[in-house]
Amino acid sequence: MPISQQDHTRMSRYRAPTPKGSKFITPEGAERLKSELDHLWRELRPQVTQAVSEAAAQGDRSENAEYIYGKKQLREIDRRVRFLRQRLDGMTVVSQPPSDPRRVFFGAWVTLEDESGDEVEYRIVGPDELDPSQGYISMDAPLGRALMRKAIDDDVKVDVPGGAKTYVVVAVRYAPSSGESAKHS
Repeated sequence: MPISQQDHTRMSRYRAPTPKGSKFITPEGAERLKSELDHLWRELRPQVTQAVSEAAAQGDRSENAEYIYGKKQLREIDRRVRFLRQRLDGMTVVSQPPSDPRRVFFGAWVTLEDESGDEVEYRIVGPDELDPSQGYISMDAPLGRALMRKAIDDDVKVDVPGGAKTYVVVAVRYAPSSGESAKHS
C-alpha cells in the first residue's frame, strides 16, 4: 500500500528530499571529494570495521558500547561514501574559462565594492565546494545567482536579512592570483 503525502507529514522521521545543487565543480573541488571518498573507503572504513570486529569478539553485543558506536560509525561512513559516489558520478568538472572572460560565470573570482567603498572578493563555485572562510560562495546562493553573467561596472542587488545590499563588480578573473589569498569579509 503506497504511503500518501499526508501520511508522510504525520511520520516523525520523514524528511522531504533536499533539492540537489548544481552539478558543476572545479577541478580542485572534484579532487577534494575524490580524496575524501578514497580516505573513507580505503583507510577509515577498514579501521572501524576492525574495531567493530574486535568489539564483537568481546561477547554480549547488546550492551557493548564500542560495538554499538562502531556500527553507527560504519553506517555514517557508508552513507557518506554512497553520497560521494553518486555526487561525483553526475558532476561536470569545469576546468576551462568561459568564452567571455569579462563576465561572471562558474569558477570566477569576483571583486565587489559595496556602498561604503569596501572591497571583497568571492569565488563562484558549486555547492559542494562552499567555504565562506576562503571566500567561496555557491552559484546557487542568492549572491552567486545575482552575479552570474554580470560584467565589470555592473550593479548587483541582493536581498539579505536586514534589507537589500548593492555591490558594483570591480574585477573578474579566472586564474588564481599569484601569492595572494582570497579576501573575504
